[in-house]
Amino acid sequence: MLVDSHAHLDSERFAEDREAMLLRAREAGVETVLAVGIGDGPSSMHRALDLSRQYASNLNMPQIVVSAGIHPHEAELADRAALDALDALAAEPEVVAVGEIGLDYFYDHSPRPLQQRAFVQQMEIAAGHNLPILIHCRASAEGTNAWDDALALLERHWRSTALGGVLHCFAGERRHAEKAMDLGFLISFAGNITFPKAQSIREVAAGIPDDRILIETDAPFLAPVPHRGKRNEPALVRNVAEKLAEVRGTGYETISSGTTENFHRFFHTARSPKAGPEKSGILQEKARI
Repeated sequence: MLVDSHAHLDSERFAEDREAMLLRAREAGVETVLAVGIGDGPSSMHRALDLSRQYASNLNMPQIVVSAGIHPHEAELADRAALDALDALAAEPEVVAVGEIGLDYFYDHSPRPLQQRAFVQQMEIAAGHNLPILIHCRASAEGTNAWDDALALLERHWRSTALGGVLHCFAGERRHAEKAMDLGFLISFAGNITFPKAQSIREVAAGIPDDRILIETDAPFLAPVPHRGKRNEPALVRNVAEKLAEVRGTGYETISSGTTENFHRFFHTARSPKAGPEKSGILQEKARI
C-alpha cells in the first residue's frame, strides 16, 4: 500500500472528476492521502477538512487526513482573524498537522518579513495543539537564502517543542536535510525526483535514512515522468516510489511499505481506513495529548 503525504485535493483542477480521481488512487494502492488545507488563502483553509468528512464513509476511496495552514504566498493575509480560524481548525480530530507553512523567496508574493512573522505565528499555533508542521521552502534564484532563514527560525522557535514535521517536496541541499532531521523532521520527495535535471535531489534522496523518508505527489502539481506536463493526482505517487526505489537501490515494495509505515508512525494515524474519527488513531492520539 501507498501513502500520498501531500496533495491539494481541494484544487479547482479536480472539480470535474474529484471522486473518480480518488477512486483511481485507491485502485492504484493508495490507502491514505494527506490533503493539505491551505485552500486559496486563509478564508478557504477549511476545504480539505470538508472533503475528508464528505468522503469519510466511502470505503472505495483512500482515507483522507488533513492539515491546515497559511501558505507563505498568502502570509500578508495572516491577520488575527485568519490565525484564529487556523487555531480552530487545528483542534479538529482529522487535522494531523499545520501546514504547509514556511518561506518562499522565489516568488515573493508576500514580503519576506511578513512571511517570517506568519511562519513563527503558525508554529506557535501548532505547538499549542501538539501538532507537527509541514514546511514549504523555496529559495530565490540567487542561492539558499530561504533554506537558511527557515532552518534558523525552526532552530529558534520549533526545536524545543520536539514535535518535528515534514520538509515537503524537498529540493534543498544535503546539509539542509541533515539539519532538518536533527530537528526531528522527515524528508518528503515528490514527482520532481523523476525530472532529468533533478540529479541533485536524487543524490540527497539516496542517503536519507529509511525511517525519515516520505513520498508525495503535491497534486495537481509536479506530475512525475512519464506524465510530466499533465495534471498530477495521488495515483501517480507510485511513480515517485518506483523512482525512489531505483535511486536507493532497493525494491519497490521496500519503499512503498517503508514510507507508509513512516507516515502512520509519525502522524499517529491508524492504517485501517474509514474507521471514523471516533475510532481512528487520529482521535485516540489527540485524546492522549
